[in-house]
Amino acid sequence: MDEGAGEGAGWLGVDLGTQSVRVLLVTADGTVLGSGSAPLSGRRDGVRHEQDPVRWWAALRTASRAALGSVPPGLPIGGLAVCGTSGTVLLTDGSGRPVSPALMYDDGRAAKEAARAREAGLAVQDTWALPKALWLLREYGPGLRLAHQPDLIIGRLIGEVPPADSSHALKTGYDLQSEAWPEAALAQLGVPDRLLPGVVRPGTRLGEVCAAAADATGVPAGTPVFAGMTDGCAAQIASGALRPGSWNSVLGTTLVLKGAARDPVRDPTGVVYNHRAPDGTWLPGGASSVGAGALTARFPDADPAAMDERAAAFEPSRAVAYPLVSTGERFPFRAPEATRLVLGEPADDADLWAALLQGVGFAERLCLDYLHHLGAPLDGPLTFTGGGARSPYWNQLRTDILGRPARVPEQTEPALGMAALAAYGASEAGALADVAERMVRLRTVVEPRPDRTARYAEPYARLVDALRERGWLPGPVAEHARSRLRRDTGES
Repeated sequence: MDEGAGEGAGWLGVDLGTQSVRVLLVTADGTVLGSGSAPLSGRRDGVRHEQDPVRWWAALRTASRAALGSVPPGLPIGGLAVCGTSGTVLLTDGSGRPVSPALMYDDGRAAKEAARAREAGLAVQDTWALPKALWLLREYGPGLRLAHQPDLIIGRLIGEVPPADSSHALKTGYDLQSEAWPEAALAQLGVPDRLLPGVVRPGTRLGEVCAAAADATGVPAGTPVFAGMTDGCAAQIASGALRPGSWNSVLGTTLVLKGAARDPVRDPTGVVYNHRAPDGTWLPGGASSVGAGALTARFPDADPAAMDERAAAFEPSRAVAYPLVSTGERFPFRAPEATRLVLGEPADDADLWAALLQGVGFAERLCLDYLHHLGAPLDGPLTFTGGGARSPYWNQLRTDILGRPARVPEQTEPALGMAALAAYGASEAGALADVAERMVRLRTVVEPRPDRTARYAEPYARLVDALRERGWLPGPVAEHARSRLRRDTGES
């Protein structure tokens, strides 16, 4: 193991989220020594969603200094890794300075470019990074470089333009099986050679924190910086769900499900895609546009704990919701035109809150039903992470709807996953799953209540039918979901 990378070292994980930058300092056994965060804001207007990338660095400076503020004297920092929102990209100049706003993970302005990419034989979704790259190329012209969200921050940390990690490069069209850019398809689309970065596997050492970055962030100069993964993969590492058949459900602004498999899960529609772990195994999953963001959009000033307590009187709600955060759905079905859906009239705000909570649970169940439809392995444990996992009520509700137990770690942040990846990157041997399992501490296991699972069967079936009737959910997938519901509830 590299010098300073022993059991007594601290590991830094950086999470560039939608609403904040979060930093954790963690030991190899999962003890959190420090944490810090700083808020981020963006601009939403219809399908447009942008952030000012300059603010990411300012937020990191605040968050990292807070995380390192109480570091024990003499503690070595073994390394750090950075995750970002999947599909968030911008253009930079030759020195890595941003020259465009950052198009966020769910920005939907590149639908025409996505159609062109699919015609060229690339399985991309409308909000993926490659269509956005084509859109930015058209808006800003050639001669610039594309950067994923972590690339910009890592460049500032090490003082030079870095290669991208293959996890973030996936949605830019990078082929994880051949570990190369699809040159013929990109040439057909008119993508200049110098637009796209070099690519390395997650966990690769990219450089060291330079003196200027150390002065700005408080991270010691010379700290090794390792290539990270997307926020969904980071949360998966933080959950310890890296053995085949294990799954992690990340509930934040939106919902991401990621699992582990020996082989890729094939989906001709491209709704489910496969990241690759540093050791070459596969991490299938998908990202929905449903999530906790629907709650904050509708109730921006609400006290979540108080609303959860009131929502308990509505099980199930009088209304059935599919609570999209923004227009368009990506998983468990692809429907760019999909909009928020509420069936029925909630009795009051508490009932509507309940409908939104339950609607996320229904979407989560439908994601698992779709994965089962594709033949994905689902026989391992399920783990809840992300900001939504802080709510005990919502955790219980979700397990009731899913009809299966769920593990909740003590620390549910993707930043923990990046700390584990940094520890793995500094190691000369060992598996990422082993490193993660030593660092992940289990808080509780939530068991479903069979009577509640049966209680939610009817509203779930109503939602599945409504999604199918609108043409968003394919008929075979709807029927598969209903057949699994009949099995779980004992119906003939």
